[in-house]
Amino acid sequence: MSASASTSDPLPGTLLSFGHGYSAGALARRLIPGGWRIIGTTRSAERANQLAAEGAEALIWPGSDLSAAISEATHILISAGPDADGDPVLRDWAAQIGARGRGLRWLGYLSTTGVYGDHQGGWVDESTPLSPSTRRGRWRMDAEGAWQALAAEVGLPLHIFRLAGIYGPGRGPFEKVRQGTARRIIKPGQVFSRIHVEDIAQVLAASIARPDPGAVYNLCDDDPAPPEEVIAHAAELLGLPVPPAIPIEEADMTPMARSFYAESKRVRNDRIKQDLGVALLYPDYRSGLAALLDGET
Repeated sequence: MSASASTSDPLPGTLLSFGHGYSAGALARRLIPGGWRIIGTTRSAERANQLAAEGAEALIWPGSDLSAAISEATHILISAGPDADGDPVLRDWAAQIGARGRGLRWLGYLSTTGVYGDHQGGWVDESTPLSPSTRRGRWRMDAEGAWQALAAEVGLPLHIFRLAGIYGPGRGPFEKVRQGTARRIIKPGQVFSRIHVEDIAQVLAASIARPDPGAVYNLCDDDPAPPEEVIAHAAELLGLPVPPAIPIEEADMTPMARSFYAESKRVRNDRIKQDLGVALLYPDYRSGLAALLDGET
């Protein structure tokens, strides 16, 4: 399916995208054909050249004065991740963004479903209390709270998007399966929710078209699944052997990789459908992987 603008996409404006990466890039590709001006921040000159080639205006940050971009933006998207010292955008630009207040038409913050913590495979929705069990999850929870506090103080039209595991072009299991490095790590009862990047883009576009300040949305597909099933299906689509199963106790994993397996939950996505009218392009990993493979040819 195409990511180009459609009749449901929002009227054009100027989007300032902090930390303009994979998800923000998909949104930009959707908006630019509709006449949008996209200003994206990045850390490197090489990446800035890539953004320019994609039709966006690039600013190196940290390092550039973003005051003019903030004052000209009608919409702001925060993709930059927090660290132990908090949210970097708030550290550098809270006063300038806060001064815009209700002058902004929309502000989106990309968070993670990791803020819910471990539910042993149980279901969570946007009303579930936040109880992150990882350091990165706690940073995200704190960043959400900091943005909510600023929004309440100055009237920012804040929208929070909690993203499940992201996949899409260039970010799928096929390369590792082809290289023979894919692993099917088995932890009984483990399930993850995931979301195709083009569905992230269409949800963000739908929210921009129908702003609801204060709203929180889960972004995931309809089919939480064990990770080893996704790897096996990818191998089957490629006609290659299914990688052998490795019990998690025997797996050599980085601390970050192991932290993902510390939490298991199924994430509900009813709100994006009911409140934003979104029909997922890829409602499960099977349709998403098939589309990725088709896109390679």
